[in-house]
Amino acid sequence: MSNNYGDWLKAQREAAGLTQQALADAAIMTRSHIAHIEAGRRIPSKEDARRLDKALNTGNVLSNFLPHENVAVADYFETARQLEQQATVIREFALSYVPGILQTEAYARAVLRVGFPPRSAEECDRLVVTRLERAKILNDPVSPVVWALLDEAVLRRPVGGSEVMADQITHMIALVESERIRVHVLPLGLGAHSLLLGMMTLMWFEDQPPAAYSEGVFMGKVHDFPALVQRLQGTYDLALGDALPLKESLALMRSIAKEYGHHD
Repeated sequence: MSNNYGDWLKAQREAAGLTQQALADAAIMTRSHIAHIEAGRRIPSKEDARRLDKALNTGNVLSNFLPHENVAVADYFETARQLEQQATVIREFALSYVPGILQTEAYARAVLRVGFPPRSAEECDRLVVTRLERAKILNDPVSPVVWALLDEAVLRRPVGGSEVMADQITHMIALVESERIRVHVLPLGLGAHSLLLGMMTLMWFEDQPPAAYSEGVFMGKVHDFPALVQRLQGTYDLALGDALPLKESLALMRSIAKEYGHHD
């Protein structure tokens, strides 16, 4: 995202002779939240902006010139990737393919290989490495806490072929059995559900307000306006209530993996 806002905040803070911690104390925020705003990784809420204006004696400048939440940005996913690495809780929803942090190398390569214009082999290699780097957050046995809510279509779509799918589903089963993640499946027989329109990631942090990320074709948005994040959380919870329990989800995943494994 454009960092003119963050740069301006930093300039005003330094002109006032304040450290990030001093400004955070004056504005009743955390130092890390100030740092993320200055770096362009977060947009303050309207209430945060009002407190920053008051702490810096800048009138209503920071409040009036908040970046609009729907501005399209070229590096939209880079912001989401950075937040993903900082999160203590991540809840994923996937409608059509396995979330990035849960993908095997072969599955990731199959997903990244398709697109327009076609990617070169070198570009695919680079993107696969990046995706596998993201998955390393699961190497920690406890944090972040990860839940994945999957539409059954994710498991039924043979991305990369039967062998790749069998391995991909087996990989997720192993993560569930080791109690590293939870997976809940929304069965196809359910019909319509509250998340039918797209994919979403919800993230919580130790010292920042929660955020969400939604993605479509060639676009993605990081949301951290409290009212919208709360609405997205409610939408997720509504769909989760319609999903199969963990035990039944795991049984369905085993059954589908077996079907792929026996496919010629």
